[in-house]
Amino acid sequence: MKKNVIIIGAAGRDFHNFNTYYRNNPDFNVVAFTAAQIPDIDGRKYPAALAGKLYPKGIPIFAQEELPKLIKKYNVDICNFAYSDVTYQHVMNLSAIVNAAGASFFLLSPRDTMIKSTKPVIAVCATRTGCGKSQTSRRIIEILMAKGLNVVAVRHPMPYGDLVAQKVQRFATIKDLSRHKCTIEEMEEYEPHVVRGNVIYAGVDYEAILRAAEKDPNGCDVILWDGGNNDFPFYKPDLMVTVADPHRPGAELNYYPGEVNLRIADVVVLNKIDSAYPENIKTVRDNIRKVNPKAIVVDAASPISVDDMNVIRGKRVLVIEDGPTLTHGEMKIGAGVVAAEKYGAAELVDPRPFVVGKLGETFRIYPNIGQLLPAMGYDAQQIKDLEATINKTQCDSVVIATPIDLTRLVKIKKPNTRVYYDLQEIGHPNFDTILEDFLKKCKIKSKK
Repeated sequence: MKKNVIIIGAAGRDFHNFNTYYRNNPDFNVVAFTAAQIPDIDGRKYPAALAGKLYPKGIPIFAQEELPKLIKKYNVDICNFAYSDVTYQHVMNLSAIVNAAGASFFLLSPRDTMIKSTKPVIAVCATRTGCGKSQTSRRIIEILMAKGLNVVAVRHPMPYGDLVAQKVQRFATIKDLSRHKCTIEEMEEYEPHVVRGNVIYAGVDYEAILRAAEKDPNGCDVILWDGGNNDFPFYKPDLMVTVADPHRPGAELNYYPGEVNLRIADVVVLNKIDSAYPENIKTVRDNIRKVNPKAIVVDAASPISVDDMNVIRGKRVLVIEDGPTLTHGEMKIGAGVVAAEKYGAAELVDPRPFVVGKLGETFRIYPNIGQLLPAMGYDAQQIKDLEATINKTQCDSVVIATPIDLTRLVKIKKPNTRVYYDLQEIGHPNFDTILEDFLKKCKIKSKK
């Protein structure tokens, strides 16, 4: 008999698990998805056009809070946990809820869901959200592009809109961000790629996305998987790079599935060593050796720069960081805070007394954000609330540490400056030599 399944997710890994493992599998009947972490993604359906012939009516998506009732209502046999960047305590609490309601709790492995590419694949993943995947991906792409190679990036999914329209998305220009109606979170990941001249794909159906990327009109020599949160790759990598963060020592062994990424890494980037305490760097280094002694460890910094340091020096500043890093990433110190301290801000202004509308809900769900403002913008109203909150906050100036040009989306009526950060390897080994070895292994020759 078919097993009834609920996939516990957050509009990303859950859809991929369905597409690769369950969609055409006659042994299972997926009765529902549940949604967490991201606002306003429950109450939808995974559409029939994507769900396949076994699901002509599509699959409903409910709030995770309804899970015990759903297990009983649909006589569920298995709940597949399918989202990322959560503590082991969180995972096992959900397991207890599922088991108590009468169902089995299930985790799919990377091998169950990885798709094989016809092109060499480099995967960039992390032990937590906010470790520095983006600047690591950019560094790798810049080295390969300097060799004349065409690198096509594929980003972990963020399908918060029309799922059918988002089946396969290609971003090559800034205008593509508007055309695909991207949220701020999506722009933070796509914009840094397109402004540097490489194409990035994303969407919902990652088999279809991979095949499109392999045949990209601009050419494709290498696929770069640009991971999200601390999820493991959707594609089978030929080189697996995992970024670790000494600002959160120990997290690399206590968060799911970040430890999976650490254990399967070929290369571990020990990032931010320029701004972390030596004892915390040692803790992470020891943990890397403990679980993956064969990994190549790259010591790295993420040095920052700003457009105008005078906007910061001696001023009472509002610091805006990218949303996921502060929310489920639980970061207390982002690039904006580092910039404020480096360039002599007089004070960090707490935005909470000035929060408007839907942003209040973000601070309620994530009370440990503290005196930083996450650049939340999952819909038009939230973007308006972000703009209103920034302009209402009683500060001298604004430090913008999100990776996008936020002033394109919101009108900031105060002096402001952007923060930039890139990956800088310290000593050896470094990505120049690592990528030389990778290209030789894959028999790819430089075109310059």
